[in-house]
Amino acid sequence: MEKLIEIYNQVNQFGRENGMKLEIIAPGEIEYRMEVSSKHLATPSTIHGGMIAAMMDGVLGVAALSAVAQEGKLVATVEFKISYYQPALVGDLLIGKGKVDKKGNRIIFAEGEIFNQHHQTVAKASGTFNAYPFEKSDVAQYLKNKSQEL
Repeated sequence: MEKLIEIYNQVNQFGRENGMKLEIIAPGEIEYRMEVSSKHLATPSTIHGGMIAAMMDGVLGVAALSAVAQEGKLVATVEFKISYYQPALVGDLLIGKGKVDKKGNRIIFAEGEIFNQHHQTVAKASGTFNAYPFEKSDVAQYLKNKSQEL
């Protein structure tokens, strides 16, 4: 599992560009942290809802990934539903917790919550993910091309 998560962290430009910090709690359970900065804002003080949705996709997706990484699989989002509870403001520390509810051979169901440093819920979501072999991914092709360059 550690190797696939390490690869994920290397190729995840979105997470890196947005200052998202990942912690694997256990297979199927993760935590993401991100500080709201000016580049995330939709108004002078409030984060864009799309940024919350993007963070939530990561929260749910990496929870699903951590549940199947030891099997040599990656995941892709099939769908997710998000509910917004309150706005997040510039300077807030957002903490996203994701957990797998049910894992099958190919389909994984996950739930997540994002809250602020005051433990106030910002958003909740549930999602469905498709697990597939690492060898069929663009990541595998990317790594193969990188190794040929060396």
